[in-house]
Amino acid sequence: MTAWMLTFIVLAPLAASIALLMLPAARGLAIRLVALAGGAATLPPSIWLALNYDRKAGGFQFEQTVSWVPSLGITYHVAVDGLSIVMLLLTALIITGGVFASWTQKNRTKEFLSLLLLLVSGVFGVFVSRDLFFLFLFYEIAVLPMYLLIGVWGTTTKLRTKEDSAMKLTLMLMGGSALILVAILALYFSMDQRTFDMGLLARHSFSPEMQRWVFLLVYLGFGVLAGIFPFHTWSPDGHASAPTAVSMLHAGVLMKLGAYGVLRVGVGLLPQGAHDWSFLMGAIATINILYGACSAMGQTDLKYVIAYSSVSHMGVVMLGLASLNPIGVNGSVMQMFSHGIMTGLFFALVGLIYERAHSRDITRMGGFARKMPGVAVLMSIGGMASFGLPATSGFIAEFLCFYGMWLRYPILALLSVIGIVITAVYVLRVVQKIFLGAPNEEGYPDLRDARTTEWVATVALAALLIVVGVFPRPLVRLIDLGLRQTPGVTYARGAGAVIPGGP
Repeated sequence: MTAWMLTFIVLAPLAASIALLMLPAARGLAIRLVALAGGAATLPPSIWLALNYDRKAGGFQFEQTVSWVPSLGITYHVAVDGLSIVMLLLTALIITGGVFASWTQKNRTKEFLSLLLLLVSGVFGVFVSRDLFFLFLFYEIAVLPMYLLIGVWGTTTKLRTKEDSAMKLTLMLMGGSALILVAILALYFSMDQRTFDMGLLARHSFSPEMQRWVFLLVYLGFGVLAGIFPFHTWSPDGHASAPTAVSMLHAGVLMKLGAYGVLRVGVGLLPQGAHDWSFLMGAIATINILYGACSAMGQTDLKYVIAYSSVSHMGVVMLGLASLNPIGVNGSVMQMFSHGIMTGLFFALVGLIYERAHSRDITRMGGFARKMPGVAVLMSIGGMASFGLPATSGFIAEFLCFYGMWLRYPILALLSVIGIVITAVYVLRVVQKIFLGAPNEEGYPDLRDARTTEWVATVALAALLIVVGVFPRPLVRLIDLGLRQTPGVTYARGAGAVIPGGP
């Protein structure tokens, strides 16, 4: 049974996606329950993998290999290490919360939820794939549904129509996919024995020149999805136009695929290329942090504030990754997890506020805490994690990222830390503008706190931000075990990552 565990995680949302299309549109409750089952079914096996992963052995476990097209060297090969398990947990949590956040979706509900589950099936596939052919296939499955999810169910903003946002997102991500495909084919044709297997490719010694230019393709290709400057412009528009659940998956999980791809394919298969381009990665990440934070501070649309904050926080992810040492890269993956939970919470709350206030203009809001005390508390918790307050997951993640970069490029670390101050400014401004001050009850007669299913995802995500912040050791330990098998991450002999919460 354990051999099929990973395949089950990939296929459960896909099976639910297909089942939804067979249900009559009038059966609203059944549609929602099937979607919830398809998403929530991935959570128990993800937790089981985390608990049963052999920490003494480390490396990739729970492997399954099926020869697919032997003549072309294509194999269905799935396996996970500690790093992958953390990302599976994140995805399972966000899709479960996303279904709850879509419980009141009324427009073509079954098609919406079906595409949402198809997308998340592709995300799971990327995180478990050990064959570049299937990794790329699942990557495309994860990206393409976004066009319809935003173009059909999104909202038009003052700056851009939902159709324009969907088109811009799709074209830019497809451009990145083209670069990834060229890089994969370059690796494939450089092998005497044609294979897409990442384990075999990692053992092959590519020339320094080849590593240099192929890594650049991988970094730029996956970096588009990670929101690296200046290829980030699709992200704020996509966030602002997307429905709540799509925004949760978009920021919480999809953008992590970009950073994960750079780590797994770039750093893992092309370590010399990663070291050659590490300063460029760090410099761009620093720009992301500062530019994203300053842009978020200047926004009046609540979704654009969160969207630009995601650009800034993904800069922290890429900063830790650019350090190429276990401390920084541990922080990078922790930041992926922390930011995924944080933005999932933020966009769920933004959806609640918009549903009641019928506006996202923060300059017109005020005093909402009187009618929405629970939402105000949850938004404050997310905000504190956003600027790295101690005892939240954001503090652990950002500390490790900045510390790791300090060990490699101190100047970039010093510049990047300024982003924390700017983040605190715009987060506190948003909380003050929306929830504090004089109430404007006449303009917002429908204000009320969260109810029933709306509490499930938001409270769970907020609690997780605190639990991981207080007890980070289990996650960091899992991540560290995965990084020890990554050639581009430089460990000193006999040394490991700094593990908070223990020796």
